[in-house]
Amino acid sequence: MHINDLLKPESIALGVSAPASKEEAIRLLADYMEKGGNLSDKEQYVKDVLTREESGTTGLGDGIATPHAKSDGVKAAGLAAMTIPDGMDFAAMDGNPSRLFFMIAAPNGANDEHLAILSKLATMIMDPDFKEALIAAKTVEEFRQLIDDKENDRFVAPSTEAAAEEAKPTADHIQILAVTACPTGIAHTFMAAESIEQHAKKRGLTVKVETNGSAGVKNVLTPEEIAAADGIIVAADKNVAMSRFDGRRVVITKVADGINKADELIDRALSGSAPVYHASGADTSEGADDVENESLARQIYKHLMNGVSHMLPFVVGGGILIALAFLFDDYSIDPSKFGSNTPLAKFFMQVGGASFGFMLPVLAGFIGMSIADRPGLAVGFVGGSLAGATGTGFLGALLAGFVGGYAVNFLKKVFAGLPASLDGIKPILLYPFFGILIMGLISLYIIAPPVSAINNWMIATLGGMDPSARILMGLIVGGMMAVDMGGPINKAAYVTGTGLLASGEYHVMAAVMAGGMVPPLAIALATTLFKNRFTESQCKAGITNYVMGLSFITEGAIPFAAADPVRVIPSMVVGSALAGALTMFFDCTLRAPHGGIFVVPTIGNPLMYLVSILVGAIVGAIILSLLKKPIKE
Repeated sequence: MHINDLLKPESIALGVSAPASKEEAIRLLADYMEKGGNLSDKEQYVKDVLTREESGTTGLGDGIATPHAKSDGVKAAGLAAMTIPDGMDFAAMDGNPSRLFFMIAAPNGANDEHLAILSKLATMIMDPDFKEALIAAKTVEEFRQLIDDKENDRFVAPSTEAAAEEAKPTADHIQILAVTACPTGIAHTFMAAESIEQHAKKRGLTVKVETNGSAGVKNVLTPEEIAAADGIIVAADKNVAMSRFDGRRVVITKVADGINKADELIDRALSGSAPVYHASGADTSEGADDVENESLARQIYKHLMNGVSHMLPFVVGGGILIALAFLFDDYSIDPSKFGSNTPLAKFFMQVGGASFGFMLPVLAGFIGMSIADRPGLAVGFVGGSLAGATGTGFLGALLAGFVGGYAVNFLKKVFAGLPASLDGIKPILLYPFFGILIMGLISLYIIAPPVSAINNWMIATLGGMDPSARILMGLIVGGMMAVDMGGPINKAAYVTGTGLLASGEYHVMAAVMAGGMVPPLAIALATTLFKNRFTESQCKAGITNYVMGLSFITEGAIPFAAADPVRVIPSMVVGSALAGALTMFFDCTLRAPHGGIFVVPTIGNPLMYLVSILVGAIVGAIILSLLKKPIKE
């Protein structure tokens, strides 16, 4: 398979006038992609591309942009290309206009061959002469011929024949080693690899780059190569294996720098001034370009989110099953065993309870692992289990995770002076034994007494709150769900709700889910009732927000918030806060931490719960329509 097999003639547009916005450019490219027959659901694909843009621009600099996504809206891997000779603002990393666009569409579960072809294109367009030739192409046939020539090593840059004599590597070992990785693993990973390789070879350096792409880890660095290398670069936006670089000087940076600052990275790697990497969770950020100025609060948040992200599948799956146990039970049989009276209810309760029981150990374990790598996992798990046994709950497990991680890092320093012959028993004997011992002492005698008291006070306080105070609580957590729609503030509210849920308090979780359902529903209503405030494409995208809102997927509103944050976010916050406050006013409860309308039968006072969400969505839609001006034809 070749690149032109994925790039159909009808998916190429040359000499296009600059679109008015980044989103318009993406939608235009998606139209060409659809003409090539690659999409089954264009709106879903566009939504996934816009979501990908939220995590970091694909305007790579040097006039190149590669918007891309893996999506359920893609039926066959494919490409679309567009040239804008005058350039447009695509929020490129170097701040310059983008002129050459390749849109990449990959279905979820794309095979390795497709991914290899897409990755090959990403490396080809890093050649500046090839890039300029594509932009200057006058016909689709010429554009495709250039790609075919480049792919088969027939492309000759007209202005570079005299410069064909590149410096030839002469070293007897690989001088520059690099690792590149990005979350998607289709474009950025391989473009950074190609950029580093090209710049190294031009300087007569031997180089090897390991890529962590969608198809897995390729070109793996060996221990011998690492030991002999003159410089090491890790340009990654996701976790990669780092312990192998223990004791070596490593330049750690983001993948974008591998694309745009390859020469600078090579200089730093060879200068001998890069920080020495230590294989300890506490030291992993030392010298990293993207985190060197990171605050302690930010580091703690990242560790916490690592625990929460691993915990959520257990909480969501188990919580919904437990909610179903109450739905299918008969309260009149034995009120003291409500949720387990009937065989079906008992089944749901046993399975859901087993899943929910992993919540605290998984939370603490993966916080510990984030801090101290693999040795912190077992210590954190034990701390989370003790949190459940001692009644310290979510807060106790959270503290246990941090204690476990930093305790293991402390032990690494304590045992650093042992003979090298004992290195093998550290992770399997010394760290777990002493780590679990320390965790037990701290959990039982330091964490448990005050945290248990705090938990009991919190539950008693929430239960004894007067109606006005409960309404204020609902207003706050509901509004928080709409501030950043999946970001830190949203997650803080959600974690609060799930934490209290585990402690037997169900009102806050109800307010949290209502607040999270409102933004996409409000967007959907606004695009339906006030069409003249939105473009045609936005109105079409708004329809999908009905489904996302009813399913408690707050992120459905993100594209609209990103396009017009000043008007959208305040509108959504007001609507979500109102919905959260109303659920408290109507004394609604929720035992499941997710599910949207699909778990409404398990909600206390379900009718008024739906009314609360509807009122919040309507108010949010009306405020948004008042803030946005009608679009002129």
